[in-house]
Amino acid sequence: MTRRILIIDDEDDIRMVAAMSLETVAGWDVVEANSGRQGIEKASSEQPDAILLDVMMPEMDGPTTLLKLKASGNTAHIPVLLLTAKVQGADQRRFAEMGVEAILFKPFDPLTLALQISTALRWKDGE
Repeated sequence: MTRRILIIDDEDDIRMVAAMSLETVAGWDVVEANSGRQGIEKASSEQPDAILLDVMMPEMDGPTTLLKLKASGNTAHIPVLLLTAKVQGADQRRFAEMGVEAILFKPFDPLTLALQISTALRWKDGE
């Protein structure tokens, strides 16, 4: 079964590198969104297996996007992993309480990104 991942990040280069990494290394399908609003729409229509969500974005930041995803019956079940350059201990606790599955850090290693996601979500090969 091929996994489908939605990457929500306002930085084109981050989305491109992450998408290339997940497609090449893991063979996953990748859907991209450049804003929280677009990400919510794509999560609803595409129903990805997981969402990789940037914390710092203009207009609607990652935590606000996460709350909206979790509040919708159509997207609440989709696991969300946050992608951030920095996070304090208090932020980690707050994000965990919001229902985030894991926090991944920028800059990420393109060769291990898929493994980090699989490990965080306890995905096994062939599932």
